[in-house]
Amino acid sequence: MDAKSRNCLLQHREALEKDIKTSYIMDHMISDGVLTVLEEEKVKNEATQYQRAATLIKMILKKDNDAYISFYNALLHEGYKDLAALLHGGLPLVSSSSGKDSDGGITSYVRTVLCEGGVPQRPVIFVTRKKLVNAIQQKLLKLNGEAGWVTIYGMAGCGKSVLAAEAVRDHSLLEGCFPGGVHWVSVGKQDKSGLLMKLQNLCTRLDQDESFSQRLPLNIEEAKDRLRILMLRKHPRSLLILDDVWDPWVLKAFDNQCQILLTTRDKSVTDSVMGPKYVVSVESSLGKDKGLEILSLFVNMKKEDLPVEAHSIIKECKGFPLVVSLIGALLRDFPNRWAYYLRQLQNKQFKRIRKSSSYDYEALDEAMSISVDMLREDIKDYYTDLSIFQKDVKVPTKVLCVLWDMETEEVEDILQEFVNKSLLFCDRNGKSFCYYLHDLQVDFLAEKNHSQLQDLHRKMITQFQRHYQLHTLSADQEDCMYWYNFLAYHMASANMHKELCALMFSLDWIKAKTELVGPAHLIHEFVEYRHILDEKDYTVCENFQEFLSLNGHLLGRQPFPNIVQLGLCEPETSEVYQQAKLQAKQEVDNGMLYLEWINKKTIKNLSCLVVRPHTDAVYHACFSQDGQRIASCGADKTLQVFKSETGEKLLEIKAHEDEVLCCAFSTDDSFIATCSVDKKVKIWDSATGKLVHIYDEHSEQVNCCHFTNKSNHLLLATASNDFFLKLWDLNQKECRNTLFGHTNSVSHCRFSPDDELLASCSADGTLKLWDVRSANERKSINVKQFFLHSEDPQEDMEVIVKCCSWSADGAKILVAAKNKMFLFDVHTSGLLSEIHTGRHSTIQYCDFSPYDHLAVVALSQYYVELWNIDSCLKVADCRGHLSWVHGVMFSPDGSSFLTASDDQTIRVWETKKVCKNSAIVLKQEIDVVFQENETMVLAVDNIRGLQLISGKTGQIDYLPEAQVSCCCLSPHLEYVAFGDEDGAIKIIELPNNRVFSSRMGHKKAVRHIQFTADGKTLISSSDDSVIQVWTWQSEEYVLLKAHQETVKHFRLLKNLRLLSWSFDGTVKIWNIVTGRIEKDFVCHQGTVLSCDISSDGTKFSSTSADKTAKIWSFELLYPLHELKGHSGCVRCSAFSLDGTLLATGDDNGEIRIWSVSNGELLHLWAPTSIEEGAATHGGWVTDLCFSPDSKMLVSAGGYLKWWNVVTGESSQIFYTKGTNLKKIHVSPDFKTYVTVDNLGILYILQILE
Repeated sequence: MDAKSRNCLLQHREALEKDIKTSYIMDHMISDGVLTVLEEEKVKNEATQYQRAATLIKMILKKDNDAYISFYNALLHEGYKDLAALLHGGLPLVSSSSGKDSDGGITSYVRTVLCEGGVPQRPVIFVTRKKLVNAIQQKLLKLNGEAGWVTIYGMAGCGKSVLAAEAVRDHSLLEGCFPGGVHWVSVGKQDKSGLLMKLQNLCTRLDQDESFSQRLPLNIEEAKDRLRILMLRKHPRSLLILDDVWDPWVLKAFDNQCQILLTTRDKSVTDSVMGPKYVVSVESSLGKDKGLEILSLFVNMKKEDLPVEAHSIIKECKGFPLVVSLIGALLRDFPNRWAYYLRQLQNKQFKRIRKSSSYDYEALDEAMSISVDMLREDIKDYYTDLSIFQKDVKVPTKVLCVLWDMETEEVEDILQEFVNKSLLFCDRNGKSFCYYLHDLQVDFLAEKNHSQLQDLHRKMITQFQRHYQLHTLSADQEDCMYWYNFLAYHMASANMHKELCALMFSLDWIKAKTELVGPAHLIHEFVEYRHILDEKDYTVCENFQEFLSLNGHLLGRQPFPNIVQLGLCEPETSEVYQQAKLQAKQEVDNGMLYLEWINKKTIKNLSCLVVRPHTDAVYHACFSQDGQRIASCGADKTLQVFKSETGEKLLEIKAHEDEVLCCAFSTDDSFIATCSVDKKVKIWDSATGKLVHIYDEHSEQVNCCHFTNKSNHLLLATASNDFFLKLWDLNQKECRNTLFGHTNSVSHCRFSPDDELLASCSADGTLKLWDVRSANERKSINVKQFFLHSEDPQEDMEVIVKCCSWSADGAKILVAAKNKMFLFDVHTSGLLSEIHTGRHSTIQYCDFSPYDHLAVVALSQYYVELWNIDSCLKVADCRGHLSWVHGVMFSPDGSSFLTASDDQTIRVWETKKVCKNSAIVLKQEIDVVFQENETMVLAVDNIRGLQLISGKTGQIDYLPEAQVSCCCLSPHLEYVAFGDEDGAIKIIELPNNRVFSSRMGHKKAVRHIQFTADGKTLISSSDDSVIQVWTWQSEEYVLLKAHQETVKHFRLLKNLRLLSWSFDGTVKIWNIVTGRIEKDFVCHQGTVLSCDISSDGTKFSSTSADKTAKIWSFELLYPLHELKGHSGCVRCSAFSLDGTLLATGDDNGEIRIWSVSNGELLHLWAPTSIEEGAATHGGWVTDLCFSPDSKMLVSAGGYLKWWNVVTGESSQIFYTKGTNLKKIHVSPDFKTYVTVDNLGILYILQILE
């Protein structure tokens, strides 16, 4: 290196070491050939960024001017313009006498040596594979002047010969290591006479002046001896290159103390020779960029101008060098045949991909078949058997042991032969081996043996059945995962219809498979193999597919649900239900507990797919433009991509260092953008998951990203809390435009359908429209003004405009803020319509349907609604999510829409199905009366009407009242009582519906209401902290006033007594005739959340928000026992019927069983969250009830759970569609259970007998 350059580098060393990140800089220097892969590895091994930079600069100081220039250019390229400026003064003058000429930087010395040695010239179309070339050069350097072998091996057509020639096209390598020259021999497949001719020709080339002998060697031994003398005496320190060696015996002729570089398909060829050996394995793929570069050079086009078929060709052949070159050469002659050659590749018509002057074989199939033909006769059939394996599948040795009926060692020996000849690849995982074929080898075998494929698959199934029964497959077996993944594929390929149906329609198989691999692969199989099934089986197939699609968020997640119990919730006509019922009956005989959902006929499933790809809240999800894929992101910092029909996972990417807030597909579906709380925007290849760009110019979290709708000029818009929007051109490293104008966080942005305008929403209360070309503000609409009232000063009101959505024609735009949606005319900015959702929650997201007047709206609670924008009427409620819904989006054709929620799930809904659904659902305020053969339920619906429901027949009677807040039935079903939000209390006489109204009522909403056992008195409590006792037939009233705060609830005792508990921390005993307090217990510091009374009436329990429970005697004003240990609010308690046990449940999902006699803890049932993000008891434990024999307990919370009190084990879980169950009503015989979930779904369950 010039002294000036060196001094400049030393002068600015400190600044460089402090600032540079080495990884991308080293990539440039390796491409320029001034840094080796080994040197790169040495730098990477340093612990800190500073140490890596210091090591790299230390290396550069030891190199020449080229290294300085390469380092300077790399700094410029990677955006270190200020650091590059420091080094500019030290740039060396490039001398014209350096020996290099215009031929790719190759010196005349190199060209002469290679020409004399017969080394092939570079192909006309050539792209460098620098890392591989460097790896070969490093191995050659290891020979260090001593005899030895460097082997380049890989499958046919992977570019071994080109790499060998390129490795020696290096001045310093030839001058330093091989001053005696380089001698190239094209060996190929030879017999002994052919080999002798090759040796004779080589000896003639090495002894052109005939100073050693004037005649040719007569046999191989003589030729070997002649070659040894010539190499030692006449050409010392030279390199012999043997290209395309097939047989080990050939190498023995060259085993004479030479330095040898050889290319081969068979890694084992050097086993027969002595000396040091080094191997470089050549991967079979050029990579997408290199492949496209070759095609662009062949057809003389820019890479970015190549047609879409070019990308598909590279993808189809996985960048295989021979295929890319063959097709490139053909396209040079026939430039309009892109689609034709892609079709031939896809259809495996290898014979039609012919002609390449630079390759020994005329067509692709010939290049591959010659390797197969060289196999020993006794193992050729085994290679044919590999035709049945799929692309990109690694097959465990054990699978082939089953197929071939052999011991592991025998199988491994056969497969190693294939591996050595580059006909198979091996992946070692711990002690076991897995084997796989290149895609082209799979295609070649499938094409060559297509007439045998069905029989080969049948052989595989027959062998599997000989070795295994389905129930004997266990997860710890080496080959278990293979069978679970591919058994159905082999059956379908063998056309074994009966066996396939028996497998796919087996609940046992579904249970085992979902526990191992989740439900998505199974759904995929039902879709994939549907064509094999006849009409009867098609319906069964639909049953199973729907079962998996709607329970996918439960299946495959620990703790694993009982699949038979899930199956019992399916419609009775479903094959899933019928199988589950059969299994359940058999298991009930062995003591298992199962529940029948007897009123399920009234329930309709509106979503067609439920997936749970994340382990935390899902913030956004979107369809690809073709509707085939869904991308989602969320609080777990990942980007997930899966199939929209089956939920099958395609990509999982750890995308950001913090929560990912939004994701978007580009118009052509090639890219996915993500943005995050970490302030970064990232662009990913949607097929491979490879990171393409990182943009980090925002100074606060980035809330939204969106691509333009047309692909002719792709732009990305991003919106951030830094008040700015930015426009990005993916061909540039920096932001194209920054859009200024908002005065608060920008929450959302969307391009208009024609990409002329960009709409943005902000917490400053405005919607702005921007001109995309000029990046200037076109319009601003003050949305905040529509919320202002004369009594609300403007500066005190915050109106966050959450999101916007364009109509398909771009003439209108829908905007959401607070609990309203506004439709504006884009041209005039005029308000066309205003929709008030009527909810207390805010709108989180909205989306316009692409083809009609529907909008889907996500609200901050669990709700999703469909609205007709023209009529301003709500069309449907979509209930299913268990927590806040953050995002909604229609599919490109509007036939479905997705919703993304805090509950970790994404649901896909059919638009037509949802629109037909009734919007009336139940509230959780119900009362239940159990009779001998009937269960009657009185419920309040969401329009505050009353429904009287027969559990046996499902008949519903609608009672003529509205605005109901609570209700109850008299014990003999003669009367219905209810209270409303205004405090009024009424009684309806059945069946004539005569109404009696209370004159007194309450001042605030009535919360609880109950008849006495004789039905003559009605007791009610309200938010006004008063309890009213109404003897309604005689119009007598007693008011129980003493609680200081709202009464939480009350219970009737014997002898006209009543027990009440309140937010004031007290429990009071009243005489309901006189209205006097008989006992006043100061129980807790916090709210008393529940009380229960022992069956003998001598004791009661109290639980509180102060995290304690207490057991009291009615005779004493101090507690018998204070029960400590809960770490959350203790929300419920229940005495066992024999009075010996008390169960308590808290807000952490924990249940404790205590001894009533001494207050000791007997059992603790703590929730175990096995999997990150998995539900525990489903949240709070809200209600508990013991069986009459005290041996079982049922608990309510996120779902229903039955416990064996003796063993402490769970007996069964019933997963409700929704969650947050408030109460469970249990029949006296403990056989019928009634509850309502937060979605308004009623469950009447009976124990299966």
